[in-house]
Amino acid sequence: MEIILLQKVANLGQIGDRVKVKSGYARNFLVPTGRATMATAANIAKFEAQRHELEAKAAAELTLAQARAAKFENFKLELKAKAGSEGKLFGSIGTADIAEAAVKAGQAVSRSEVRMPNGPIRTVGDHQVELHLHTDVDVMLTVTIVAEE
Repeated sequence: MEIILLQKVANLGQIGDRVKVKSGYARNFLVPTGRATMATAANIAKFEAQRHELEAKAAAELTLAQARAAKFENFKLELKAKAGSEGKLFGSIGTADIAEAAVKAGQAVSRSEVRMPNGPIRTVGDHQVELHLHTDVDVMLTVTIVAEE
């Protein structure tokens, strides 16, 4: 199925690209979320009329994401959790815990923006967590886990 991308989609293409994808991916994800439209003659003409608006909107979102990334430049997040004598946590720290702690510390972060490549945190110490603020903007965040007394 051929579609026109209305937003940049990771591993697929840029705004305005005409790409072929599986029909289920297009019908169930790309079209309902507003990231793409079917590549019919009417939709192609409609897209060309709106192209400048969509590109301006994408540039504004990128600028906003870069401004948010600048706020995380020297930001370190510290969380307290119950831990055993050997430094292993009772439980684990996940994306929701990190997002909630960041909001309490004054940084607006949603759970879906937190990426944990090594899985949940289960030990005391410093850990690197990635924040995916935009398709082009990723920020590394240092999360320090401290044992609760």
